Amino acid sequence: MHSATCTITSKGQVTLPKKIRKQLGVDVGDKVTFVVNSSGGVEVRPRKYSFEDLQGIVPTPPGMEHRDFDEVIEEAILEDFARQTAELMAE
Repeated sequence: MHSATCTITSKGQVTLPKKIRKQLGVDVGDKVTFVVNSSGGVEVRPRKYSFEDLQGIVPTPPGMEHRDFDEVIEEAILEDFARQTAELMAE
């Protein structure tokens, strides 16, 4: 497992170190997704595919043809996180 320390700029940006970019297989112009996991840690995942990229491999749900696949997943994760947080707060 690799780890690295980054500084957050005044614009809220971080630079991923070269060894981390290489491990993720990302390059200039690629996107990454930051996901808060159930233990409160943050995972950085390469963001590579859209529904258009998967066209013909898996069926695209109606109305989702122009949505970014990772965006849909991220929304689902955030909705689940909000649901779990609400449940914990209700206890």
